[in-house]
Amino acid sequence: MPSNSKPKHPRGNLYAADCPSRAVLDHLTSRWGSLVLVVLLERKHRFSELVRRIGGVSEKMLAQSLRALEGDGFILREVFDTKPPMVEYSLTALGKEAAAHVHALTQWVERNVSTVLQARERF
Repeated sequence: MPSNSKPKHPRGNLYAADCPSRAVLDHLTSRWGSLVLVVLLERKHRFSELVRRIGGVSEKMLAQSLRALEGDGFILREVFDTKPPMVEYSLTALGKEAAAHVHALTQWVERNVSTVLQARERF
């Protein structure tokens, strides 16, 4: 792309009500979306493995989260021509970058949950 041409999509602005960056943020930081990203940092997983690994997620919510993350370009869905068909999910390069940030947040939450719970009790 020549340096004097405008990018196809300008930088996002999360504070603007109609900015699509809000939907991207929602997909990355939703309960199930964030957990999917962190689990996929480990390795590729099949759908059933993700259901078992992420406690409490329903198949419906997992499927919705995977579709949203795939649509945003964070997840790659590979279908293998076997009987029955096998599907694996992995992170794209963009997904690995985003997952690293989400992982840092989840690590912080795990380290600080007791402090937050104490604050709730005082409140």
